[in-house]
Amino acid sequence: MKTSTRALIIERADELFYQKGFDHTSFAHIAKDVNISRGNFYHHFKSKDEILDAVIDFRLSKTQTMLDEWDQEGDTPEARIRCFIHILIRNMSKIVMYGCPVGTLTSELAKLDHASLDKAGAVFSLFREWLARQFDALGFSDRSDALAMHVLARSQGIATLASAFKDETFINEEVATLNLWLEQQLASR
Repeated sequence: MKTSTRALIIERADELFYQKGFDHTSFAHIAKDVNISRGNFYHHFKSKDEILDAVIDFRLSKTQTMLDEWDQEGDTPEARIRCFIHILIRNMSKIVMYGCPVGTLTSELAKLDHASLDKAGAVFSLFREWLARQFDALGFSDRSDALAMHVLARSQGIATLASAFKDETFINEEVATLNLWLEQQLASR
């Protein structure tokens, strides 16, 4: 099945926003990457903010699909949480080069005081709510959200520092530490 031009623009804009940053990616960059004329580009998107909204919707959809797959693949809530933790290893080379796609975009939009910041942060909310449901299923009830936020915050810190120091070993060590932390939480229930 052939990908539509609009979908291709969104996919490439997503990658370019991740690799170069939203502010440093122009219409010309995206049009060149997709190999279309600027006129054809403007047929699909009238402004960079329209592209940003489409990219955020794309990321929200991809994230929800991934979480749904983890719900299917993970036999237990613990296994599903480990799927989240191990995303750092699965995406290690990109994280070392560019950081976390969600974290870098939300940080950039916050600096720009951009109107789409809350919408971009909704990806974090998907992760937070999903992780909290896993912890709740493990019996943590009133601590579920706090534990979810801990895992989310720790993963963002790992991604940021791994990118800053260009260090894959750090990711592997910190993922092992986060897995150990999860075991400790489970043992202390």
